[in-house]
Amino acid sequence: MTPESQYANRKFLRQEYINRINRAIDLIEKNIGDKLTLEKISEASGFSAFHFHRIFKGITGETLNTYIKRLRIEKAAMMLVYNPRHTLTYIAVKCGFSGSAAFSRAFREHYGISPSGYRNSCSRDIGKIGKTESKNSKTESKNSKEDSASTVYIYHNTIYNGRRRIKMDVQVKQIPEMHVAYVRNIGPYEGDDQLFGELFAKLGRWAGPRGLINQDTLFMSVYYDDPRITDKEKLRVDVCMTVPEETKAEGGISKQKLDEGIYALARFEIRKPSEYGEAWEAVYRDWLPESGYQPDNKPTYEIYRNNPKEHPEGVQVVDICVPVKPL
Repeated sequence: MTPESQYANRKFLRQEYINRINRAIDLIEKNIGDKLTLEKISEASGFSAFHFHRIFKGITGETLNTYIKRLRIEKAAMMLVYNPRHTLTYIAVKCGFSGSAAFSRAFREHYGISPSGYRNSCSRDIGKIGKTESKNSKTESKNSKEDSASTVYIYHNTIYNGRRRIKMDVQVKQIPEMHVAYVRNIGPYEGDDQLFGELFAKLGRWAGPRGLINQDTLFMSVYYDDPRITDKEKLRVDVCMTVPEETKAEGGISKQKLDEGIYALARFEIRKPSEYGEAWEAVYRDWLPESGYQPDNKPTYEIYRNNPKEHPEGVQVVDICVPVKPL
């Protein structure tokens, strides 16, 4: 075997380990409020329970228990901020703690402040930025159940970025489940256009020869953490594309199912990478506090509706998708 083929083989084998750990991480993410046993998690990865701990830490840099505990606390922190009507006990149980006492101890140990103190501190900040007027807003009410595919809310507004106006249109609607192939990145990503370009290029090199890209394919980025809560070195983002359910994950690419749910889809026209952060802030600052909705405990994502290289002004049309439920 030549040195080049040896290197390619080692690279392939390492990627297989990463794919298997990704399956374990996906299971943890979707079942964070349940009892997560070593046997259940290791089974999802295809590794034996005996070796799983060391492999997990080697790939992620954290022990399994530390990872689960941190994820539960950070999700609880997001619920404290964005779901003000939920009690501490409710949040504790939804995030996998045995009760409010255990939750409070773990939270204080992690953040150095009680859950209620954290909520009060963050609520004051959100209250200040949430008091913006929406003079151009328009709401349409419909008597529809959450499992309806119809739009239940429409909002039109314009926000200002210096001298330029940014249009924001929001629809709240049912999004069906989607099967996606993805490349996962753990670490800083905000404003890093080069990083996203490399990740999408890797996905495209895999999908193109397999004939998986067509007019119905959606390209997306799925975000699992709030950058204001999670350390930037541990931020997770999946660069994804929709694929048929029967598609096999191979060639260094992972695969998962995004569950159906009610989402707020806020459409923006982005002209430079820094505007992504401004667009996300607009959704949470201008729209959400006056919408009658609160965030649901699911990942958020962006759906890219065009190829900016084909737009005469290089504009990226993007839907920012936030899972929501009635306030």
